[in-house]
Formats: sequence, structure tokens, C-alpha cells
Amino acid sequence: MTHKIFIISIIFCLEVFSQFKPESFSIEAHESFNKTVTSETPASNSINDIVANGDTIWIGTSRGVSKTTDNGNSWINYYGSSSFGTESIAALHFDTYNSIVWTTTAHSVKRDGQSLPEGSGIRFSTNNGDDWILVPQPIDEEGDSILTYGINQIRALPVTVAIQNISYDIVTTKNYVWITSFAGGLRRCNIDSLILNPNRRWERILLPPDRLNSISPNDTLDFTLLPVAGKFGKEGNLNHRLFSIVAANDSTVYVGTANGINKTTQALLPADQIIWIKFNHQNQTDGMSGNFIVAVDYNKNSNTIWAASWKAEDLNEDYGVSSSTDGGATWSVSLLNEKAHNFGLFGNKVISATDNGAFRSADNGKSWILPGLIKDKFTNLTLRTSIFYSAFFTQNSEFIWLGTTDGLVRVSGINEYWNDDWKIFFASQQLSSKNETYAYPNPFSPKSESIKIKYNTSGETASVTIRIFDFGMNYVRTVIQNAQRGNTVHQINTANSDDINGVIDFWDGRDQNGNVVPNGVYFYRIDINSNDPVYGKIMVLQ
Repeated sequence: MTHKIFIISIIFCLEVFSQFKPESFSIEAHESFNKTVTSETPASNSINDIVANGDTIWIGTSRGVSKTTDNGNSWINYYGSSSFGTESIAALHFDTYNSIVWTTTAHSVKRDGQSLPEGSGIRFSTNNGDDWILVPQPIDEEGDSILTYGINQIRALPVTVAIQNISYDIVTTKNYVWITSFAGGLRRCNIDSLILNPNRRWERILLPPDRLNSISPNDTLDFTLLPVAGKFGKEGNLNHRLFSIVAANDSTVYVGTANGINKTTQALLPADQIIWIKFNHQNQTDGMSGNFIVAVDYNKNSNTIWAASWKAEDLNEDYGVSSSTDGGATWSVSLLNEKAHNFGLFGNKVISATDNGAFRSADNGKSWILPGLIKDKFTNLTLRTSIFYSAFFTQNSEFIWLGTTDGLVRVSGINEYWNDDWKIFFASQQLSSKNETYAYPNPFSPKSESIKIKYNTSGETASVTIRIFDFGMNYVRTVIQNAQRGNTVHQINTANSDDINGVIDFWDGRDQNGNVVPNGVYFYRIDINSNDPVYGKIMVLQ
């Protein structure tokens, strides 16, 4: 693949990749790239994926992988280590067959004035994160332009660069690890072989083009494996742009693309012998809401496929959650017009993580409920975002974990309803002195988030006032006035003696009249009791 073909702005790819944006504060403890860091919080507030193995909870974030073995009381962060560097996590998976933790990683690069996603490989650990093995992002040689499938020789675009070749999902069956990539398509590799040789070639697996609903190795086929039209050919296929995958068992795999869901019951066969059938909005009477499948999951307890089905190119498609209890033959649609990102499954229960909250259902999607105000009962901090990326039920500890754009959330009680036993984990930089303050994310956009203002109350309950001023030091807004802070109130890290006085408050980017302020530089002043005021700077950029 040449750079010209894939250095383009693809709305599907960029919209999914947008959740992997880096945060604007630094973690001072990550000065060394040779060790992990133990902390009270994960390294990031943007939680893309969550999995568990017994008492070990793994989260994939915009700042690498973090794990906890004590329900969140302490975390091991791999961001900044020699294994992960500054990579974001695109996908996370725990292989129960082989007890292996798998991740796919990515970052953004600048090309011709554009910020484009670039895959940076697969990292996996066979010893619970003590060591990680790096697998380069699978790519092709320039001459890899023919793919054998049954009786056919199929033209296939060689994907020779990592730009737009980002692996959005990963799953394992007993012998294979599978990845779904936007440009790279569907690939698999034998796990034992990969452990022995991380640089080995991956099998490239053919899926139907947009105009066919199935392919069989005995069919006579005439199409090109090509996700985007270009010099290689004019036949760009949405079904060759891949985003999600799940295995129902060793032989049954479901693959989500921008043109629907592809199913095989022959995943154990050689790649050139696998039959695929495609389900989408157009080719079924009771079809899914939309063809762009950003997430797919499988509930083995109820034999239900769950799909986050977004609107693709057809005006008749919709955003929603689509589910099937008969292997994809028919679909039920719920949460219409909601943008779902992922699912959490336990027994007959399901959580759908969406742009408008974490919906949960106890009746296979017939009815859904949202939590009320998510407020940490210990610190009184509240969650300020409605955008949820991930959800996970932990069976042993009876906790539900939720990943958002602005913090990790834990709640107890695996039942049919939400309760109010919330714990919020906010990642932030430590404060080293009583006169230190900073705000994050910085710059920030009031259209999508609030900015956190972190400061120090010297371990005491204090009366705090925070005011906002514009660049000319004209008064804009009083955020809080004579509010009681410290001594666990709005105090985010209460056990770490080095950061015991870290307190945060929020500004939503509005002035005293409730209007969103214009772009520019702003200053904030913090008055704590009768001490000298502390100042900080904020940039608003919409």
C-alpha cells in the first residue's frame, strides 16, 4: 500500500479513533521508561476497554494499560514503561485458554497537515504483566497482491504501512489470535507460533465484498480485497474496513465491519477454506439498525449476539443496539439513536456504554435503565461526563466497572438496578507543594467537557473561593465561594501521603450569565482561608 491511498480522512476510522486522544497532564513518576509505576489511580481518565482475570482488573486507556488486584485501592500503570512507552490502547482481551493478556496499541501522526491514526502493534503477556512481548503491526510486502481463496486467486491491496492500519479489536480462539484492522482487514496467527516468533507473518483472511452476502471457496469470485478505492482499483468495500470481533466458541466467529456482521462456523479451517455469511441492514427483513459495527459481543449464557450498530451510508440506517438470539438470522433493535461503544455482560444482564450514559438491561434489551447522579460517596466528587466507552461485570468481587471519557467508575451490586455505592477514580498529576495548582485537560472545549482545577488545602478543611478572569484580568465567573474543601471533600487521592491534599473543582467554561466563553486564555484565582491567593492558567479552545 502506498501512502497516497490511505493518507485520507475516513470518517469511520477517525470517529472510532477519536476516543484514544492523549490527555494534557504529565505523570511525573514516568521519568523512567524501564519500569512500571504503582499509583492510587490509573494513568488515564479515558478508559477504552476493561477485562478481568479473577481478582485482576485490566483497563486499556489513552495512556497504556493499568491493572489492579485489590479492587482499585492501588494500580500498576504501564504507561511510560519500556513495554508501552506513550502508546494508547485500542483493544484489550484476556485469553482464558492460555492465560494471556492481549492488547493492540496505536497513536496519531501528522501527515500533510492531518492527524491520522497509526497502528503500533500487539503487546501480550503470558505472566500477568510481569513481561510483555511486542508484535509489530502486521503489514504486507509490496508484492502481496494476490490472495488464494478456494478455487480463486483474489486481487488484494498490499497494506505496507501502519497509517490507517490500526487494529481496533482482538480476540482469541483456542489456537489462534485474531485482529480486525481498518486498513489491514481480518488477520489471524497461531498463538504458539507467535510466542516463539513475534515477527512471524499473519494470515490474511478474506471477507465478502459489499455486493455479496456470502463467499464460499467453491464459488467463482471476481472482486478485489480493497477497503478504499484508489490506484489499486475502484472497488472500495465497506465490508473490508474492520472494527470489531468476537468468538462464540472455537469455530464460530463474528466480525464487525462498516457493512455489517460477518459470521463463520468454520474458524478452525485453513484461511482459504472458510465460508462467510454477512448480515446487515439491507439484506434481512429483521435486520440490525445500521451497518457500521463498532463493537460486537457474545453472551454465552443466553446465546445472544450484541452489536453497537451505527449508521453507515444508507439514509434508512440508524444508530442503536442490535441483538440476535438465533445466530444472526433475525435482529432486535433497542436504544434507537444512541451511539453505543461497548458492552458488559453477566448472566442475563447487559450494560451498553453509550454517548448518553451506561444503560443496563435485565431482560435482553427490552427495557433499559440509566443510573442517576454518579457521586463518590466518600469524596463527594461527581462524574461530569455522560460518555461511556466500556463496561465490565466482575463475577468474583461483584463489582461493575465503567470506563468513561473522564474517569473510571466502580459500583457494587450485581443486580437488576443501579445503586449509589459509587467510587470514582480520577487520574491527575501530583501536587508537590501547598502553593501548586494546575488545570486539566488544558486546553479544553466547554462543548464537550469541564476542566478540573486541582489545588492543595494542606491537609485541612478550608474555606475556598475560585474565580475566573479573562486575559485582561476582567472578572468572568465565580466557580465556588467560601465552599468547604479538603479532609476528603473533593479530595481525590486520600491515601497517598505525597498527594494527600489534592482537591479538585470543575469549571464548565461558562461566564456568570451562563454563556459559553469565547476561545482564549483565562486565569483562575484560588483563595484558601486567608492565605495568599494561588493562580493558574486555562486555555479554552473549541
